[in-house]
Amino acid sequence: MSKHLRIPPGELLGHPRGLFLLFGTEMWERFSYYGMRALLVLSMVAATQDANPGFGWSNEAALKLYAWYTSLVFFTPLVGGWIADRYLGQRNAVILGGVIMAAGQFVLGFSFGKDLPLFYLGLLMLILGCGLFKANIATMVGQLYAEGDVRRDSAFTIYYMGINLGACIAPFICSTLGEDPQYGWRFGYYAAGGGMLLSVLMQLFLARRFLGDVGHRSMVQHHRHTDANSQAALSGEERDRLKVIFMLFIFVVLFWAAFEQAGGLLNLFAADKTDRLLGGFSIPSGWFQSLGPFFTITLAPLFSLLWVRVARGSAGGQGIPTPMKMMLGLLLTALGFLCMVAAVFDHSAHGKASMLWLVLAYMFNAMGELCISPVGLSLVSKLAPLRMASLMMGVWYLTNFVANLLAGYIGAFAAQAGELAIFGGLVAALCAFALALYALSGTLIDWMHGAESLTKA
Repeated sequence: MSKHLRIPPGELLGHPRGLFLLFGTEMWERFSYYGMRALLVLSMVAATQDANPGFGWSNEAALKLYAWYTSLVFFTPLVGGWIADRYLGQRNAVILGGVIMAAGQFVLGFSFGKDLPLFYLGLLMLILGCGLFKANIATMVGQLYAEGDVRRDSAFTIYYMGINLGACIAPFICSTLGEDPQYGWRFGYYAAGGGMLLSVLMQLFLARRFLGDVGHRSMVQHHRHTDANSQAALSGEERDRLKVIFMLFIFVVLFWAAFEQAGGLLNLFAADKTDRLLGGFSIPSGWFQSLGPFFTITLAPLFSLLWVRVARGSAGGQGIPTPMKMMLGLLLTALGFLCMVAAVFDHSAHGKASMLWLVLAYMFNAMGELCISPVGLSLVSKLAPLRMASLMMGVWYLTNFVANLLAGYIGAFAAQAGELAIFGGLVAALCAFALALYALSGTLIDWMHGAESLTKA
């Protein structure tokens, strides 16, 4: 946070009240995204003559479309972050992006099953809108806190609960409507659009009251107003800190490539190979998409408390360094996919796999996510020069661009290699990358130049 930014006084649960506005804004945007994501593959592969007709694509073709969509929504934040830093400011970018995404969801619903080019247009609108929204909302979270504030990792974990609360709710509404032939896929997409509209309205009517100056001006305008040296070249320390972001990029790509099997390969495994009967009720396959967010929400307060307590109790105020947290996250995710290896054997032996394996897989993956994603967002807010804050947040989201594209093709390759080879390969790769990150952690910590040294709020 710059000392020149005015933030309205008052706290809630020990954090600035603006954090909880950003929590709600992101919650409804993620409701929109994950509600739509739970439908995309299933609706594309649904037969055109089915009771709930879709586009009749093959699993492989649908997974490749899923790969390109879920990757591009994390590529455009690089451009959206640059636009916000240079021209719009984060707040205006978030509102404009939200409006475009809401319109895109309604276009998807209107086009579904009858107009494939219009469906592609809806996807394009979501990709462009997310570019303006995604990096900038996270950047504003970081701007609420001064450098060295012990609460920053905790704040991003709380913010991450908003992401997962939206993701948890979404399938119960969007999948319940979309998978029901009485309503059809289009109503699932309409519900996702409604969630996006709520996100926009929160920013329009509450941002000035709870955020003050945060995100109001572009960072270039802010520095011109407060700092005559805003165009200075990067210092050696700043360059080292940026190197940490790019080095961790590699490890986070693998994590997300594994994690994002949730919307593709794990979604299809739940639909086709899992015993979903609970009593006399067949659980909709899309509901399993809520397991990961549910575990993230329930475990996030524990992780948030853990990071703060360890940091406050550690010598020198360092806490657990981010590279070590990420190493732990990779190992926990490997455990999750080890459960899916067991699920494949269970399916082979009994015809249907127990849903317990999916529950365990999503639980371990959620624990891995809490060690990697929110602390990664927090780290970028600590290491990036303020004049490049949104741009570097966009660079960080490129990990998801590369990973989601890779994830879709990994999932599609299961048709040739088999699910056992895919899940087992992910276990081995995640463990290998965890060991490599452990070996590099000392160098990365040195390059941070004390950015994770903490002070009491």
